[in-house]
Amino acid sequence: MKTVQLGPTEIKVPNVISGMMRIADASDAKIRELYDTARSSGIDYFDHADLYGFNHPSGGTHWCEHRFAQALGLSTSEREQIMLQSKTGITTDPLSYDQSYEHIVSSVEGSLRALNTDYLDVLLLHRPDALVEPEEVARAFDDLESRGMVRAFGVSNHTPRQIDLLKTAVRQPLVVNQVQLSLTHASLITQGISSNTAGADNAITRDGGGLVDHARLNKITLQAWSPFQSGGTAGVFLDSSDYPELNAELSRLADRYGVTPLAIAVGWITRHPAGMQVILGSTTTQRIVDASAGSEVPLTRGEWYGLLRAAGHHIP
Repeated sequence: MKTVQLGPTEIKVPNVISGMMRIADASDAKIRELYDTARSSGIDYFDHADLYGFNHPSGGTHWCEHRFAQALGLSTSEREQIMLQSKTGITTDPLSYDQSYEHIVSSVEGSLRALNTDYLDVLLLHRPDALVEPEEVARAFDDLESRGMVRAFGVSNHTPRQIDLLKTAVRQPLVVNQVQLSLTHASLITQGISSNTAGADNAITRDGGGLVDHARLNKITLQAWSPFQSGGTAGVFLDSSDYPELNAELSRLADRYGVTPLAIAVGWITRHPAGMQVILGSTTTQRIVDASAGSEVPLTRGEWYGLLRAAGHHIP
């Protein structure tokens, strides 16, 4: 398993992460199987959120975190061998966003209880809050850090300017930005490629424009969620009749490298020199094994751009 740097820290983390969003209905045995498969594949980084499982009949906020801890019953020594990341900032009744001091701190306290741990390795702000007050976020981060409850901080789905705004008050480095990225949902990358190209829709700079470059300049690790999703629609592009050219190219490269097409789709993201992590949200153990095989696929530049073109993106 290839590792990357976590933001500006000296911490090395795997470039494939196991996401725990879908374990709300899973049995203890299934959760243990997913965990053991991840660990044996070289994945020791697990992604959570206070929101995951909130609408489960038996659950509520922090439900997936609770099920993770309940099923695994990790010892203190095993807890120290893994990275636990969680997110906060989305409220559900009604759906809104809250990055106030009170909400951030109370959410982390709930996550620690649910996960049965004394600390989070990383805490992310789940989505931008239009009413954010950077000083409130800074006060929460300082409090959580000083009490040893959170070791590192980051954001999710934030634009470069939203990050810069937080940094006017937050003194800790923001080590992560978790964003949606896949071969068919790649505007974060293709906007830069199509820059200054007449008639190309992606030549238009939107709020996320320059996000990848901003992350590299500021030593922020990008984490790609929904790495197989078909753009903005439901379903995945793997084996989809909507993407015949892409799947043909994925299969061709899979045969060349002796892996699965899924591994090639992972390898397309991990090949990027920004040192990205892929968040694998699957509850199928074979997909975990296949994804881990994509961690170190050495795609050439021609193969990387060929996949982008096969996915339907404009390459000037």
